[in-house]
Amino acid sequence: MQRPQPRDEEIQLDNTKYIESETDTKGIITDANDYFCEISGYTRDELIGQPHNIVRHPDMPKIAFKLLWDRLKAGKNVNVPIKNLAKDGRYYWVFTHFEILRDINTKEITGYKAYRKAVSKHAKEILDPLYKKLTALEKEGGMEASEKYLNEVLHEAGDDVTFDNMYENIYKFY
Repeated sequence: MQRPQPRDEEIQLDNTKYIESETDTKGIITDANDYFCEISGYTRDELIGQPHNIVRHPDMPKIAFKLLWDRLKAGKNVNVPIKNLAKDGRYYWVFTHFEILRDINTKEITGYKAYRKAVSKHAKEILDPLYKKLTALEKEGGMEASEKYLNEVLHEAGDDVTFDNMYENIYKFY
């Protein structure tokens, strides 16, 4: 499936609704709710079987997803703000809570469920330039460069601010 060309137009989310999806352990979409289909512009049939990065916006740094996947694979639930790309090229910001799905008998991880809500305007104003800077650093020096810079930004925001809780501490930035 061809990726859309990003447009500078934001989709406003209804904060009373959740965008929901489920994936297998490799990030392949196994289920999507109606609101995800509505906002992303993809039908359920177009989403099922696709890697979840079908909606990844090019402004999103790879390091964010590396850190996210590291935590999920370690068995930790994750909360992270993400900028996504709709099928028509518009974008939408979501605060995503990832939950781990486990086999009831073996307790092995079988997949992930994600719940998404709108990101605050204040958070977007901080995160958009940060994510763009991290993406630019990745193009120049790889993920190592962006991770180093992200760690510096988090440290400057406070000793208690980490990737895991940066959204909850967004008021400490700048």
